[in-house]
Amino acid sequence: MAGNSARRNRRTSNKKGAQVGSGGQRRRGLEGKGPTPPAEMRKGHAKQRAAQSKARRAQGRQSGPRRGAGKGRGSAELVVGRNSVVEALREGVPATTLYVQQFIDNDDRVRECVRLAGERGGIHLMEAPRPELDRMTNHLNHQGVVLQVPPYDYAHPEDLTAAAFDDGEDPLIVALDGVTDPRNLGAVVRSVSAFGGHGVVVPERRAAGMTAGAWKTSAGTAARTPVARATNLTRALETYQKAGLTVVGLAADGDTELTELDVLDGPVVVVVGSEGKGLSRLVGETCDVRVRIPMPGGAESLNAGVAAGVVLYEAARRRA
Repeated sequence: MAGNSARRNRRTSNKKGAQVGSGGQRRRGLEGKGPTPPAEMRKGHAKQRAAQSKARRAQGRQSGPRRGAGKGRGSAELVVGRNSVVEALREGVPATTLYVQQFIDNDDRVRECVRLAGERGGIHLMEAPRPELDRMTNHLNHQGVVLQVPPYDYAHPEDLTAAAFDDGEDPLIVALDGVTDPRNLGAVVRSVSAFGGHGVVVPERRAAGMTAGAWKTSAGTAARTPVARATNLTRALETYQKAGLTVVGLAADGDTELTELDVLDGPVVVVVGSEGKGLSRLVGETCDVRVRIPMPGGAESLNAGVAAGVVLYEAARRRA
């Protein structure tokens, strides 16, 4: 009722003055924060994470050691253990750094590792504490010795034919389809080198690469026999066909026996599949001819390294 001024916080005058308020927070809140940014710029949004991941991949491709379309390097790897490191150094496996554990028992193998690395030149010798070697090797049994192998610099499939034609020779190339054992790859590289071939082609995915194991099996021939990596093996074979090469696929059910094949003295690429699955469907359909190796002993199949060696020997015999 009028004149009842006993109620708390009741204003009894129209005169404005200081009073308790929000400090302007309500007013600023009404001003807004501008237009909503796109999803790619909103922190924590799925599209922002996807955009950041794409940017990192693009940066990696730009800063990585790739030197041309179709070329590229694999990833660096570590050879661990005294015997493995000694064998790798003996076989000429390329290396950048030899890590030796501090205060290690200096036995004959450790001394040989250090000696071989010093004689090779270009290999850095680093002393590291055991915890650091454990971290580098993900706690493998390194025995105090670790060898770092640099990434392999793959060629482009067309480089192999270009080099052969430049030398006035008919290309002799081996392509591997689904071969996942690095030792088989190393054996094929060794056979290609022995019988005058011009290189090996491997797919980029689901295939063996030039690891330290492949280098060791190649017995040093990988230093002079190029290995090319194809993004798509079928397309690489079609490119070879356009360049005038005959694509010969090895298959247990091939229509022609190796001894009857009359194209090995010309430009040819021999395709070898895995021992278990053989040639994949698309690769098999791309081949100009499917050839079988006669095996009077009754064996059902040969591994990729042996099969390639047999065909390369026959090709070298005819070309001679």
